[in-house]
Amino acid sequence: MGIEDYGGGQGPQPDVLVVTTNDAPGYRVQEVLGEVFGLTVRSRHLGSQIGAGLKSMVGGELKGLTKTLVQTRNQAMERLVEQARARGANGVLMFRFDVTEAADVGTEVCAYGTAVILTRE
Repeated sequence: MGIEDYGGGQGPQPDVLVVTTNDAPGYRVQEVLGEVFGLTVRSRHLGSQIGAGLKSMVGGELKGLTKTLVQTRNQAMERLVEQARARGANGVLMFRFDVTEAADVGTEVCAYGTAVILTRE
């Protein structure tokens, strides 16, 4: 597996700019549209659970679970961007992830932030 299997985020020219900061350098917030989020819940694959259990006995990274979590986070972020776009936003400020266990059957990943309309300064 290459590094592309373990990363995420946006490409170089996104139509909805997503940042973790309160503002975006070079832009002015023209309008705040409110909170947006993207949510997904993934169940664990039995094979990956068995493999993770065996790997935990000898130590090391659980690469299968890492890759699944990256895919899950990327899906949550894509849903956040879709919601922001649907509300007319071209930016999301204060972007964050929240990850929790969902009733012992899977992992819930929520991407959230504040949808805004940005203009270049």
